[in-house]
Amino acid sequence: MTDDERFMTRALELASRPPFTSPNPRVGAVVVRDGVVVGEGYHEGSGTPHAEVKALEGVDAAGATLYVNLEPCTHHGKTPPCAPAVIEAGISRVVVATEDPDQRVAGKGIEMLRDAGVEVVVGTCAEAAGALNRPYLHHRATARPLVTLKLALSLDGKVAAADGSSRWITGERARGRVHSRRLEVDAILIGAGTVIDDDPQLTVRDVRAPRQPVRVILDAVGRVPVTRQVFGRGEVIVITTLSCPHEQKTRWKSAGAEVVVVPASPDGVVDLKATIANLGARGWLEVYCEGGAALATSLLREDLVDRLELNFGPILIGGDGIGLGSLGIPTIGQAARWRIAHVSEMGDDIVTVLERDR
Repeated sequence: MTDDERFMTRALELASRPPFTSPNPRVGAVVVRDGVVVGEGYHEGSGTPHAEVKALEGVDAAGATLYVNLEPCTHHGKTPPCAPAVIEAGISRVVVATEDPDQRVAGKGIEMLRDAGVEVVVGTCAEAAGALNRPYLHHRATARPLVTLKLALSLDGKVAAADGSSRWITGERARGRVHSRRLEVDAILIGAGTVIDDDPQLTVRDVRAPRQPVRVILDAVGRVPVTRQVFGRGEVIVITTLSCPHEQKTRWKSAGAEVVVVPASPDGVVDLKATIANLGARGWLEVYCEGGAALATSLLREDLVDRLELNFGPILIGGDGIGLGSLGIPTIGQAARWRIAHVSEMGDDIVTVLERDR
C-alpha cells in the first residue's frame, strides 16, 4: 500500500463514522506533512462544517498534502465552499478519490485548485470511495434515490410460510443489522398490506438513534387505518392515488402524516416510478424497502431496485411458502444481472448484499 493509499484509507474511515449525512455525501479529510498526520476531519451532516474545513482548523497547512475522498466543493450552500479554503490554507498537494458529480461542482473544485498552482491527484482508492458514497453518486446521476430492497428469506427463497407468517425467519443479529441500516437511510418504504398484516413500527430501536427515518406507505385506495403503530412515531408520508377517498386522506393528515397523490398504474396501484421520482426530488439519497412480496415483486419487475440485501435464515419452507411473484422474464437472457458487493455471517444467518449490474 502506498502512502497515498494509506492516508486516503484513513480519510475513508473518517468519512464512514457518521451513519447519516443525507442529502450530503460522506466525506473525510486528512492533512499530512512530511508523512505525519497534522489534521483530520469529517462531515457530520447538513449544515455542519465540511471535512476539509474541520481538518484544516487550527493547523499550519502550508506546503502540506490534503487527502479527501470527494472533490472539494466550490459553491456556497449552508456552509462556505471548501476549495478556496484549501488554497488559502497553503496546501500544496491534494489527493482526491473521486470527482463530485454534482453539477455545482463537477470538476470545478479540481480546476480551481490547479489554477491556483496546487498539485491535484485524482483516483486514489476510487473504488472504495465510490462504494461508500454509492447513494449520493446514484442520486446525482439519476435524480432518484438509491432503492435498496431488504428481504428476509428461507434457504429456498420464501419470504413467508403458507399462512403468511414470517417472524422470525432470521435471528437477532441479522435483525439488529436491519436497525443499523434504518439509521443510514432517508426513508423506509412499505406497502399497505404489510402495514395492515404485520403492524410494524419501522423505527430504529436496537442501536442508538439520534434520528428516525421517514416512513413511506404506499396505499392506492385508503386501506391503512390510522390506528397502526407506524403513525405517531415520527414522520410518515402516505403515497396514494385519486382512488383514495377524501375522508381517509383527512384522517391520515389528522394523524400527522403527509399525503401525496401520484398517478395510478394500469393495474390500479400506486405508480412506483412516479413515487421514486417524488422521493428523489426531496433530495433523498437512499430508500430502504421493507415491504412484503407484492411490493418487492413490483419494484423488481419495473427494474427500480438498485441494491438487494438478502438475509437468509437457516430454514426451509417448501413449495407452499410465499415467494416473489412473476417478474415477466420469459427467458434467462432477459433476467436482471446482479454483482455481489458483500457477504457476511450473522449468527446462523447469511447476509448477501448485491448491486444491480447496469
